[in-house]
Amino acid sequence: MDFSFLNQAAFSGGGVYLDWVISGIKWTLLVSILAWIIAFSVGSVLGVLRTTPLAWLRVPATVYVEVFRNIPVLVQMFIWYFVMPEIVPKVAGDWLKTQLPMPEFWNAVLCLGFYTASRVAEQVRAGIQSIPQGQTNAALAMGLTLPQTYRHVLLPMSYRIIIPPMTTEFLSIFKNSSIALTIGVLELTAQVRQISEYTFRTFEIFTIATIVYALITLTVTFSMRWLENKTRIPGYVGGSGK
Repeated sequence: MDFSFLNQAAFSGGGVYLDWVISGIKWTLLVSILAWIIAFSVGSVLGVLRTTPLAWLRVPATVYVEVFRNIPVLVQMFIWYFVMPEIVPKVAGDWLKTQLPMPEFWNAVLCLGFYTASRVAEQVRAGIQSIPQGQTNAALAMGLTLPQTYRHVLLPMSYRIIIPPMTTEFLSIFKNSSIALTIGVLELTAQVRQISEYTFRTFEIFTIATIVYALITLTVTFSMRWLENKTRIPGYVGGSGK
């Protein structure tokens, strides 16, 4: 294999092909991290709502999860980018299409964020429901309100229990970010495809992409494994049972 083409002048846009790879990595990380912030925040709220005894809160959260989780993420990407500006009020649609900086980037972030939120919600729900009912009853008996019970008892424990499945969802965002190329986001996969077309070094450039994705996912995996070991609860998932 010959990787010297990375230092060759790029076909367009200036710089060398290595700059394209670095740019792709940057956009992949930006899309993934911003989408994860949305997914974790929205998913946590939805997961809590799905476990409340109040049907008027639980039902809408359940509908959201079932709709977003069961529509392919590629279809959702196209809906966010091509359909959403046409169905919102005209002023908002014009802003989305002409005035919003980098609309393809923000649409990719929102799509991945709200899609993954439906999956995070299920992990949070499962974590809360794995906690014995006695702990909720004890908290309420001590005078805590239901929101305080979630904040001080249920959520701190459930987040520690669900670290392994949440790691999987976090990694899924990095892998799903490659779908953003379909609406014009020049993340890593898109840049790699461009370089392959211009240089015909398909094997070499996709080898580099594979290594980069592997390094990202391994970094996340080992970081989350360290966090899991630090926060594990004996007797629960990931615990030693001692």
